[in-house]
Amino acid sequence: MVIHMFAFRWAVAVDDSKRAEILTAIRGLQNQIPGLLETHVGHNFSPRGLGYELGGVMKFESRATFDAYAGHPAHQALLQWLVPLIEPVEIDFEA
Repeated sequence: MVIHMFAFRWAVAVDDSKRAEILTAIRGLQNQIPGLLETHVGHNFSPRGLGYELGGVMKFESRATFDAYAGHPAHQALLQWLVPLIEPVEIDFEA
């Protein structure tokens, strides 16, 4: 199993409507990516968040399904419009 963790700082002004759209889009990957077992994403409320306002965790069944996720068309379509809006950090590990 692979755990994919991520957090975003907003690179530009992102209003509440766009934040809701981002949450919905990330959650929507759950039904499109083979081997994606769980998706959890939400607004960070930790006082130790270092400015990262959104966080998420995805669980993949294997390293192979995680590796395939990077190039999956649904993921690539999301990245196309999301990347200009964020400063991301990611942590991936096998569990």
